[in-house]
Amino acid sequence: MTETETLFNGRWLNVRRRGGWEFVERANPQGAVIIVALTATDELLFVEQYRPPLQASTIEMPAGLIGDLAGSEHEDAVASAERELIEETGYAADRLEYVTGGPVSSGLSTEIAHFVRATGLRRVGEGGGDSSENIRVHHVPMRDAARWLCAKGAAGYPLDPKLWAGLYFAERNADGSAWR
Repeated sequence: MTETETLFNGRWLNVRRRGGWEFVERANPQGAVIIVALTATDELLFVEQYRPPLQASTIEMPAGLIGDLAGSEHEDAVASAERELIEETGYAADRLEYVTGGPVSSGLSTEIAHFVRATGLRRVGEGGGDSSENIRVHHVPMRDAARWLCAKGAAGYPLDPKLWAGLYFAERNADGSAWR
């Protein structure tokens, strides 16, 4: 096996080189969770927040790093989804269901993103993120979600392609079967 060279170690990312290929890895090996959050009135929750790497506000599904807080290093995707959903949106879920996971950008990063579906939502707090975030929550009817996202993209918001996967998982399981 080819030796891995460390180019930089940061708080959240490490830069490595292996066989001439440079890549990043998350300092937390569990990756990230993306939450497909559906209300009882068939609305999807989206979050809007400023992202320094893009120098722009983005539209995303609620999400976060798995095991990034002290004491939560061994947390799984579902436990992270529960915590991040409350933190970002102010909603808790009666049901959290792991859907699937996989590499985000396999040519650039070792990060794995995990989709978790959240239903039976109830308001338990303000949301808005932690002290380093300023998150705005959008409630969008499921039937209008794709159109709403396209309008946000046309208005200049960067749209992560994982949003479209999230829309798929709002209606289906990973195998394509209907989940409801």
